[in-house]
Amino acid sequence: MAKDLVRWTSVAYSALLLGVGSNTFAAGYKLPESSVNATALSAANIANANGPDASYYNPAGMALNSGGGAISGDLTLVHLPSIKFSGTQNPPLAPPNTNASDRSETENIPVPTFHYVSPYVGDARFGLSIVTPGGLSKRWSGYGARSAEEFTLKTIEVNPTIGYRLSNKLAIGGGLRMVYSEGVVKSRVPGSIFRDLEGDSVDFGYNLAIHYEPTDMLALSATYRSKIDLTVEGDARLGSGPVTLYNGSAAVTIPLPATLALAAAVDVRSDTTVEFVFERTYWSSYEQLDFNYGAPIAPPLQPFFDNPIAKNWQDSNTFRLGITHHLNDRWTLMGGFAIDESPAPPKTIGFELPESDGKIVSVGARYRASQQLEFAGAVLYTKRDDLNLVATANDNALTGTFSDAGALLVTVGAQYNFQ
Repeated sequence: MAKDLVRWTSVAYSALLLGVGSNTFAAGYKLPESSVNATALSAANIANANGPDASYYNPAGMALNSGGGAISGDLTLVHLPSIKFSGTQNPPLAPPNTNASDRSETENIPVPTFHYVSPYVGDARFGLSIVTPGGLSKRWSGYGARSAEEFTLKTIEVNPTIGYRLSNKLAIGGGLRMVYSEGVVKSRVPGSIFRDLEGDSVDFGYNLAIHYEPTDMLALSATYRSKIDLTVEGDARLGSGPVTLYNGSAAVTIPLPATLALAAAVDVRSDTTVEFVFERTYWSSYEQLDFNYGAPIAPPLQPFFDNPIAKNWQDSNTFRLGITHHLNDRWTLMGGFAIDESPAPPKTIGFELPESDGKIVSVGARYRASQQLEFAGAVLYTKRDDLNLVATANDNALTGTFSDAGALLVTVGAQYNFQ
């Protein structure tokens, strides 16, 4: 039992770190809604990204957008409701039919974002986005604390971009991504094993975009965000009962998978635009998890902490739909819907990452107070499917159901347009 509980901790740390990227991340721990527009449109905000957040979502598109320089700042409150598990755990992880029912803590996480787009410099425009692309704070206080007592993640991505207009219909763009991640993971079995980890990392990647407007009513875009290997380094304390058996450095390399988004925006009326986005996240690059330590760890801990763990995640798809309606010169209304697939196979699911497919709905509005100043607000709700597990098909020998998973996002923001 101890061996597998520690194994859960390793898996959980992986899940935590895998949340520190861009909108390439899987359901639950990614945050693709990095602006008030994206929240309102369920992140269907690529081919029709017209504000400062085009710097992040479509740097090629910003090179064809009208208007001058602009800056925006938004604040999102992410509410993660308590997740319930009702079920049992079987041998070899526990005595037969051990009651493993538990409920996680509710979490409320503030997430600020910033976007800037420059005026035209010839046929080019420059942009800068500072966002929190993913995050997590998950705590189980009962049975689940054996593998996920606390998981806390803070991330910042700095993304300078450039877009270049090749013609009045075609533009290209791209940028450099710098991701800083900081995480804490704790799990323990009272009177038995424990593992405490703290680590951080600064890693780099890139993003590319192409934007084409064949007619005044149609815009087509493709964006790509590269895989980033997070070379996380930090401190680990491992032990059994009150005895610390290892206290030193630890490192792990986690692949942040690439993502490809294909988007089409159509003006169905002069005042209404509909956008569809197909997003493919290449999670199959996450094959295993392997920790390395600064010195050999005690032989009793090696089978618990030092063996590579196969993950074998799958590529996942997200389908997004967004509608933007210009009600009048002052008000713009927005709405969105998305279907989000989980990459985590049921075979490897545990308390640290009870992921499942989900559906997303959102609404929002923008108000132009003057030519220079705009205000906006949006609400997004995600509902995750119940996740049913059977011990014979689950590495953690869990039988039961994870339910009540989801998220509620409320975003408010302001935009200033330079003249």
